Amino acid sequence: MVTTRMTMRLPADHQVEEVVAKGTEDDKSRQVDAFDAGKPPPFRIGDVRAAVPEHCWRKSPWRSLWYVARDVAVVVALGAAAAAADSWAVWPLYWAAQGTMFWALFTLGHDCGHGSFSDSRTLNSVVGHLLHSFILIPYHGWRISHRIHHQNHAHVDRDESWLPLTEGQYRQLKPRAKKIRFTAPFPALLLFPLYLFYRGPGKPGSHFLPSSELFSPKEKGDVMLSTTCWCIMLASLLAMACAFGPLQVLKMYGLPYLVFVMWLDLVTYLHHHGHQERLPWYRSEEWSYLRGGLTTVDRDYGWINNIHHDIGTHVIHHLFPQIPHYHLVEATKAAKPVLGRYYREPHKSGPLPLHLLGVFLRSIRVNHFVSDHGDVVYYQTDHEQNHHKQK
Repeated sequence: MVTTRMTMRLPADHQVEEVVAKGTEDDKSRQVDAFDAGKPPPFRIGDVRAAVPEHCWRKSPWRSLWYVARDVAVVVALGAAAAAADSWAVWPLYWAAQGTMFWALFTLGHDCGHGSFSDSRTLNSVVGHLLHSFILIPYHGWRISHRIHHQNHAHVDRDESWLPLTEGQYRQLKPRAKKIRFTAPFPALLLFPLYLFYRGPGKPGSHFLPSSELFSPKEKGDVMLSTTCWCIMLASLLAMACAFGPLQVLKMYGLPYLVFVMWLDLVTYLHHHGHQERLPWYRSEEWSYLRGGLTTVDRDYGWINNIHHDIGTHVIHHLFPQIPHYHLVEATKAAKPVLGRYYREPHKSGPLPLHLLGVFLRSIRVNHFVSDHGDVVYYQTDHEQNHHKQK
């Protein structure tokens, strides 16, 4: 009888063990699901740096110049082919391809600005001016403002590009301004030239004027040099318009330039917005360089990854902008075990990153403003704005 009773209790004991085990798994699952990206990470930036292989920090000026030569050759070949064909069946393909190559030139000039192109300041400045002036960007003016962006990434008040509006700023916008920024995709993707001239809301100044509060007194000479180079490029375009006609310059340069601007605005926006996980923004003592950098997002651009020099591999770039672009993928793989869930694996793209257009459109519909108060804040949605759009 005793043996029988013990045998009969075994299934019940086994069930209890299963329930306890399941409860433990559920607790672990809840702990994982409760991950808060706004909390300080359990590692230091030195831990991430130590995980990156030593050779990833080495810069090769010859390798960098090879990428410049390659991209310039493609730009020249595309221009020559389009001019020779001079067909409206070819022009739209040319605009898309050449605009993408202008974007590739921008990323190389961007590396010059960070000093990841080479260890030579002179070489970085010469190449950066040539590349950025060609696409109508004042090299030093943009370099300095972009440095401010990296030094203050994800800080509500001090960040420089695509920083969020506070609720107070948002409520003061006129309906037309809200529509342009948050509902219509193409105006939102053509804001970069305006940013160069006027910066963003609440941040007066210009990338062209040495007197702008963007720049310190010792930087004014650099800004004047870059603005002069920009003016020379603009004068060259006007001269070509007089020689070959405005329409030809528009087809050869103007429309590819617009495609380039759309690439720049789309990519830079998605580096800091649009993830399904809410991304924190910081104020005051809650902000740190590491926590701000960890809010950035990697993106996969399919075939475009190699064309635009892996600029979508952005988390490691934001933490360590000195790493050359050709080492970013390897450095990211090495750092991922340290970053853990603070690294957001990018969605795998097809040959062309068409899925990112949907990500962008959704983000501008829901990421409207952050609270005026609080040191760790997240984007909020103005549902009334979306309701008006649907009407």
